[in-house]
Amino acid sequence: MTSRDRTLSLGGLMGRAFQYTEFGAIIGFVVVFLVFSLISRQFLTARTFAAILTVTAELGILTVGIAFLMISGEFDLSVGSVLAVAAMTLALLLNQGIYPLVAFLICLVLGCLMGLVNGVITLRADIPSFITTLGMMMVWRGVLLAVSGGFVIRFEGHSAFVDALAQRFAGGFRTSALWLAGIVVVFEIVLSGTRYGNWVYATGGSKGVARAMGVNTGRVKLVNFALSGLLAAVAGCITFGRFKLVDPTLGMGIELEAIAAAVIGGALLTGGYGSIFGAFLGAFLVGMVRTGLILAGAPAYWYRAFI
Repeated sequence: MTSRDRTLSLGGLMGRAFQYTEFGAIIGFVVVFLVFSLISRQFLTARTFAAILTVTAELGILTVGIAFLMISGEFDLSVGSVLAVAAMTLALLLNQGIYPLVAFLICLVLGCLMGLVNGVITLRADIPSFITTLGMMMVWRGVLLAVSGGFVIRFEGHSAFVDALAQRFAGGFRTSALWLAGIVVVFEIVLSGTRYGNWVYATGGSKGVARAMGVNTGRVKLVNFALSGLLAAVAGCITFGRFKLVDPTLGMGIELEAIAAAVIGGALLTGGYGSIFGAFLGAFLVGMVRTGLILAGAPAYWYRAFI
């Protein structure tokens, strides 16, 4: 094989690699992994991996919902507030003696409704979702402050179901990682292997073409807003299961991390492109940076700059 043939072959391989939405996230993952492996000896341990997965689980569940919505061409900046509202609702219901599974389901329904509110306002009033969800983010933060009075709300009892949301098991790993794995698998199958997934891509890629093909783009976006709220509620309940308390500042700023993770994973801000597995890789990369910086002894305020 001549040098020209080898060059062409290498170019073809690189071209095929760039066709995968997850390619950038994989490269970033390898680079960050190598850097922190060299900086800290503690990085290559099961305990560190468990810590990364703990951070990734809560952020990753949010990121899956954000990525699904972004692929259809919309944003949701209110997911951090929805996460906190769901966690606080779960705490209040449990302290009132509501059966834990029932309280959990109520929180999921509430998350769906909050997502639907975003979708209805955005689609019916023809307001950009960036503006709609930014406003709702502030509304729900106000509700949190009003309900809590600015104080922390703790779970005063004990529940095996709440423990199961983020309970430790072998080697310090938590059940939240299993929740994330199940959600990633389900949403990846829906997006890449079903007709609805094709509708999501078509809606984000070209609304006019999608409508010409018979896709109800408004309904697709409305469903995705609801799914974004649902997954934010799941993440909120899992976060509460880990700490057993909630304060009004819970989840502040996490919506920007979720959007960053989705973009790192290959989702376009303009819609029509991305994958759920890529979103997971993006969230894992963010979790790895957070944990790696702590192990490296970096000042806490540098974390945001690195992200």
